[in-house]
Amino acid sequence: MTVSATARPTGHPGYSETLPCTAESAESARRLVRAALVAWGMKPVADDGALIVTELVANAVRHTEARHIRVVVERTSDERVRVGVADKSRVAPQLRHASDSDVHGRGLTLVDALATRWWTDLRPWGKCVWAELRAGNGRR
Repeated sequence: MTVSATARPTGHPGYSETLPCTAESAESARRLVRAALVAWGMKPVADDGALIVTELVANAVRHTEARHIRVVVERTSDERVRVGVADKSRVAPQLRHASDSDVHGRGLTLVDALATRWWTDLRPWGKCVWAELRAGNGRR
């Protein structure tokens, strides 16, 4: 798959990569997010960004029948970055509270804890689930 960079109004390029909708794609997604955050001088949130994109990829793999996903990293301001995973499903993920015996169901709780905010953009072709991180003094 190929990585693309697109000019953004903030002066920083946005990066994206189309990947197979498989669990193995989480590694490539983490690499893309880490590389972008380090390049932008946002290394302190690189681990959080990598963990968030891992969970978003896992959700797409588990809950969609898409053949491909698109991972997107955008710097929206000097202190904020968005990490997103797009797929062809129009079903929005739901935050749930897993019990101690549940094997799955904690991914969005983790995203919610690490991100400043997260949301889903529904599109005619599917959706993109976003999480926003803030570098600097605190997440919020």
